Amino acid sequence: MIVRIKRLDQTLPLPEYHTDGAAAFDLYSREDTVIAPREIKLLPSNLIIEVPAGHFLMIAPRSSTAKKKSLIIPNSPGVIDADYHGPDDEIHIQVYNFSDAPVEVKRGERIAQGIIMPIVRAEWEEVSEINAPNRGGFGSTGGYHEGDKLS
Repeated sequence: MIVRIKRLDQTLPLPEYHTDGAAAFDLYSREDTVIAPREIKLLPSNLIIEVPAGHFLMIAPRSSTAKKKSLIIPNSPGVIDADYHGPDDEIHIQVYNFSDAPVEVKRGERIAQGIIMPIVRAEWEEVSEINAPNRGGFGSTGGYHEGDKLS
């Protein structure tokens, strides 16, 4: 798949798949920034990506970001629609610092990952009943249930 992309700062790299088996490519921060404790901040990725029609770009955290940087993506996963690629539509990575200390992100630091995914659009058929047994509600496949004894 060929994907059209524009870098705002040519000195930063294009997204890369770091292994042959990688499903996602890394996204970098275009700027040095500090995220205060309990703050949400948008980090510019340096990229405008023309996602192919029939696809979307999913932004997900790198597996090490929470442990190493105390940052999570609060709207994870983020969704970038195929029609979001105008001249000012730089992709930003929303991060939340869940720690009690400021977190520094350096320009060029890998902070998230992107995956281009096909879109499957549903057509809705409204019915009066769904014929399936109840599963027990949220977390019903092995988590805590109200009334469970805590040891």
